[in-house]
Amino acid sequence: MKRPVLGSLLLSTTDPDRLSAWYTAALDPSETSDVNGYRLLKFGEFYLFVDTRADVSDKNPEPGRVILNFDVEDARDVAARMERAGTQWLAELEDRDGSLFATAIDPDGNYVQIIQLSEEHRQGM
Repeated sequence: MKRPVLGSLLLSTTDPDRLSAWYTAALDPSETSDVNGYRLLKFGEFYLFVDTRADVSDKNPEPGRVILNFDVEDARDVAARMERAGTQWLAELEDRDGSLFATAIDPDGNYVQIIQLSEEHRQGM
C-alpha cells in the first residue's frame, strides 16, 4: 500500500492577491498560476494554495501554531530578496552552529522560516 504524501497546503486569507504576491516576490516559486480562483505557488514538489475564506481574520492570532519552513541553498540571498519584498522579521538571519535560520512574518501575520542547513546537520538527520 502506498503511503500518503504531503503535497500541498491551503493558506487561507482575506486578501489572496496580496498574500500570493508577497510569497511570489519574497520566495520566487518555480511556478505560479490561478486555478479556479486558487492562487497556486509551487516550491519544489510542494504546492502552496492561497485562497480566501470567510471564517478567517485579516491577521493570524496564533502565528506560531503552523510555521512554513523553506529549505534554501543560500539563506543570505533569500533573506535579501525577502527584504526587497518588504518583509518584517520575527528573527533576523542567524548562524546556529553552522546552519542559517531566519523567521519572517508574512502580510497575514503567519511565520515563515528560511533554513539553510549545514552539511553536518543534514548528515545528522
